[in-house]
Amino acid sequence: MDATELLRLAEADPARLASLVTETVSRARAEGDLVLESTAERALGAAMLYLDGPDSAMRHLRAAMRLAERAGSAELAAEARIRLALVMNVRGRPRRAMREIEAAMGDLRGAGRARGEAQRAAIMAQLGHHDEAFAGFRAVMPVLRRDGDRVWLQRVLSNRGVIHGYRNEFGAAEADLREAERLCQLLDLTLSLGFVQQNLGWVNAMRGDVPEALHYLSLAERCFRRLGAPLGELFTDRSQLLLSVGLVSEAGEAAEEAVRLFEREHRQLGLPEARLLLARAAVMQGDDARARLEAQSAEREFARQNRAGWATLAHFVVLRSSVNRGQRSPATLHALERCAAALLDAGWPAAALEARLLVAQDALERGWSDRACVLLGEAARARRRGPALTRARAWHAAALLRLTQGNRRGARSAIRTALRVLDEHRATFGATDLRAHFSEYRVDLAELGLRMAFEEGSAARVLSWAEQGRASHLLIPPARPPDDPRLADALAELRATVRRIQARRAAGQGAGRLLHRQITLEEDIRDYCRQSSVSSLEPTEPVPADRLAQALGDAVLVEFVSLDGRLHAITVVDGRVRLRSLGALSPITDLVERVPFALHRLARRHASPDSRAAAVAMLRHAAAELDAILFGPLAADLADRPLVLVPTGPLQSLAWSVLPSCAGRPLSLSPSATLWHLAGRRRSPEGPVVAAAGPALSGARSEAEAVAGIHSASALVESAATVEAVIKAVDGARLAHLAAHGHLHPTNPLFSSLRFADGPLTVYDLEQLRNSPQIVILAACDSGRSVIRAGDELLGLSASLLARGARNIIASVVPIPDTETATLMITLHEFLATGHSAAEALARAQRQVAAEDTQAMAAASAGFVSMGADCTLSGV
Repeated sequence: MDATELLRLAEADPARLASLVTETVSRARAEGDLVLESTAERALGAAMLYLDGPDSAMRHLRAAMRLAERAGSAELAAEARIRLALVMNVRGRPRRAMREIEAAMGDLRGAGRARGEAQRAAIMAQLGHHDEAFAGFRAVMPVLRRDGDRVWLQRVLSNRGVIHGYRNEFGAAEADLREAERLCQLLDLTLSLGFVQQNLGWVNAMRGDVPEALHYLSLAERCFRRLGAPLGELFTDRSQLLLSVGLVSEAGEAAEEAVRLFEREHRQLGLPEARLLLARAAVMQGDDARARLEAQSAEREFARQNRAGWATLAHFVVLRSSVNRGQRSPATLHALERCAAALLDAGWPAAALEARLLVAQDALERGWSDRACVLLGEAARARRRGPALTRARAWHAAALLRLTQGNRRGARSAIRTALRVLDEHRATFGATDLRAHFSEYRVDLAELGLRMAFEEGSAARVLSWAEQGRASHLLIPPARPPDDPRLADALAELRATVRRIQARRAAGQGAGRLLHRQITLEEDIRDYCRQSSVSSLEPTEPVPADRLAQALGDAVLVEFVSLDGRLHAITVVDGRVRLRSLGALSPITDLVERVPFALHRLARRHASPDSRAAAVAMLRHAAAELDAILFGPLAADLADRPLVLVPTGPLQSLAWSVLPSCAGRPLSLSPSATLWHLAGRRRSPEGPVVAAAGPALSGARSEAEAVAGIHSASALVESAATVEAVIKAVDGARLAHLAAHGHLHPTNPLFSSLRFADGPLTVYDLEQLRNSPQIVILAACDSGRSVIRAGDELLGLSASLLARGARNIIASVVPIPDTETATLMITLHEFLATGHSAAEALARAQRQVAAEDTQAMAAASAGFVSMGADCTLSGV
């Protein structure tokens, strides 16, 4: 193997080089070919950086230098030295690295000198000196092109693309990286191609193309794992991307893994960047003590590495964590203001904007309007260009500035513009969970508009701004799903794996490996779906109060709104919009939490009389107190009309039928008034009635068959009730009754599921529906609950069905035994079949069960709610 191929293979497949280089070294020694032996050691040093870490790489590179000196080739030694400089920099010794580069430059000529300059520029870029690095790359590229050194040319193009990314020059960044990608493919440089793909992922993340960023990071990860290359930098990039879309917990986990890998591999250069991301994630999670600790560690490490710009960014996170912990002394805020200017000089405009916004908001609270206006004006300059988050924050600053200047109309306009920027960006995400988590960035903006509306005393405006800030991701029209064999195969494998886990547990056997496989499959499905993108989808605007009033007819809408720890109610009745304060939220939360506890105790068939009596007393007390707080001030509006309720926060999981004002009354819940209005306008499908039963649920088969009999339909039961069969049957159905065990996945709600013959039917399966059923009845308890994110963004089975077009869903929001619901279900369907609407049928059925059956059945029945727009089975 000649010298050129050795060096190429170090860039293509380090492990293969390591396995082949021994023969070359032996031959070189036998022939006394010091030049070839030196080159082999240099190639091996380059490979060891990715296989065994920087310490091993340095040993081989120093050996290469000694062999070159024995051969009398200063230039060959210098070539090894410039690679040694790179490794030293990765090891966290940038000053030593620069000294090695300077020592090498005197012995390099022509293309060799260009490679040395390129390496110097690469080190400068890693240290944050982007202007100097860019000038260095620009100077060497003509030489590398002229001499045909395409291996180093792709390296320079990839590094320069990153600098373009830091400058927000995304078109230029992509052009450089695409050329580097073509060169890697042409030269079969597999490992280098992985680095280019990682950089493409990073650049796409910087400009906000999240699905494309995830796609390229996934390609890079597969490449690195196949070649055994280190993953620390990849996890760092992934953490940064996840933070940008509000997936804070996952971002923190990725940063933790990056820290662990960097420490294990002695790659000190990347370590403080990972610590800084860990600190940023901790800030967003409210763990300011940890954020400060990690940011301070990162700041010290950056300082030791002579990376002043990065140290400034770390210092900002230290100051931000202090402010969040209530340390808002004038000295701290002055330091934060100075830090904002330093951040801008260091090339961190987004962080500078965030710092100025923080100081300005504090200044406004202290009444220092002149100082606040200066800071807000500076922050608002970024509202016309840059990534969506940066522009939205700048418009937020513009809104505060206009509000401070007395221009309330202009402030409202700025808030709406900021929300539109975020919504247009969010609408490009194909994945439901990305949309929901990214909505967190809307919360402060919508709250500012809501606070202004409260100050103005306009109930209609409060309603409009409340709608801006809740369940907004459910209002993005779902794209019609394409056939996706890869996703279908992955979901099928997941079902088979879960079924095997259940079988082993039933046999009293362990399932550790299968559980690990389940987690891996879920992560793969999640990550794959997040790579899907959507174009030209316009989010739905909040419904105006007059159109809402017209659609309500005789019904009353009550929308609950929380602001600054207090709960309010907006009512819309007979065209009038009213606003009332209901009191502090915390005691309401405490009362709500007592309801499922009491219902669960009552639903237990073998509970003692004393236990039942205590549960009844607790339930009656909590229900009476909640009723008085929530509906007492609204009694004049409610009368005996049907209700449409839009809950918030803890009220999302309340069993409303236990409240005296709701008992026996037709009642519909909705995540937002706008979603309720949309559901009421949907065309009713003309498909069949479908009933399906899952396994291991006592009475599920007889329940499904009884339901099917009421509607003269057939039931899917036992082995026929597979996920594929159920999905096919309910697509476009008028009514779907699903009697199956339900599971709410708390950490990954899109894997919330119903259990059928071949495994779980998840939200990912429901998203393959082309036409959602008109009415869906989830007969299992707890199947109606959702995971609640900031801004009342809901994720779960029922939320997904509503978003995908179902008009009405009847499901339980309380985790109690499934075996107690059959009587309610049969009675409910009898009322539906005789023309009663979904909400009315549920209310009548609950009232009948409460009067005729056991406390256990009544308790189980009480947890069911009607969600969406009320409708009859015929669609009237």
